[in-house]
Amino acid sequence: MSDTEDDNEISFTVKFLGRVEVVRHNGLNILEEAAQSLKTPDPYASEKAAKKSKVHLFVSLSGIDILENKTKFLLYTCPLPTISFCAVLPSSPKVFGFVAKHPAVDMYHCYLFKSETLVSMRTFNTNCKLAKRQRQGRQEREREVCFWDGKGGKE
Repeated sequence: MSDTEDDNEISFTVKFLGRVEVVRHNGLNILEEAAQSLKTPDPYASEKAAKKSKVHLFVSLSGIDILENKTKFLLYTCPLPTISFCAVLPSSPKVFGFVAKHPAVDMYHCYLFKSETLVSMRTFNTNCKLAKRQRQGRQEREREVCFWDGKGGKE
């Protein structure tokens, strides 16, 4: 597995286990329930029926992109503000995922992945949380600038 990093982005190849609609936006139990749901066959859910494939995962300050490894086709893109939770499953140390709000409707999806190395999962989890903190810090600084009246005081 080849991981690449720079100051603003990390990317690596993992196995995409699937995407599941979830009722809440955070918590390890949500990831556990989603993992269990993916194990249960459901002939009506096309996303569950999809073959587990290798994907290229990009984590940056703007969000997370999931590309099909061979074709580089963009499967999903999740802007950082929509991501509410990311973690490694304690019961399956090679499985990790995140929860993101759908941008158009009021629903959440859990995206699950399997990595052959623990380094990738820890790196993903750490960088996801750092990117979110950095983005929040940048938004707070931008709000302060918006209130500046240019005359030495705030409006």
